[in-house]
Amino acid sequence: MAEGAQSEIEALIALMARLPGLGPRSARRAVLHLLRKRTGLMAPLAQAMGHVAETARDCTRCGNIAGGEICAICADPARATGEICVVEDVADLWAMERGQAFKGRYHVLGGVLSALDAVGPEELGIPKLIDRVGVERVTEVILALNATVEGQTTAHYIAEALEGTGARITSLAQGVPIGGELDYLDDGTIQAALRARRSF
Repeated sequence: MAEGAQSEIEALIALMARLPGLGPRSARRAVLHLLRKRTGLMAPLAQAMGHVAETARDCTRCGNIAGGEICAICADPARATGEICVVEDVADLWAMERGQAFKGRYHVLGGVLSALDAVGPEELGIPKLIDRVGVERVTEVILALNATVEGQTTAHYIAEALEGTGARITSLAQGVPIGGELDYLDDGTIQAALRARRSF
């Protein structure tokens, strides 16, 4: 193989290794597989990636990934239910959509409050969320943030900031997952499940 081609392949492997879940060895295997399937997989993949790189942008309303100014969820009039679900990032939004249980709109923070990383309310678009609650006549804000210290700190901050808006502030239930066995759960999950117990 020509030296130039080899260095380009090595550069591709190095880029692939930066993807979540791929280390140098996995990236090398993935690139080798793509090279073997150049016509049927690598070329269409490169074309699709180029197209998405040119067209994808953040939705100006909620922060989801969109093909235009507004994402399909925000553009859908049937989703204007008066409910906004606040999530940490787009992956969380996609997870909520997979469940097909929520029919409202979203607000993607893009992170959580962190004094160490100098991430404040403005960096997370919390003032924009407060504006949306008023403009969109939101009746309920669902805080679907991760059950980490930073996630819960952010949730408390948002709840306090929305106190005077008249919107009901709720959070996702936490506890024993469907199909979960107590023996395999961590102490924090069991404690949360006990606190959230209800009549049978």
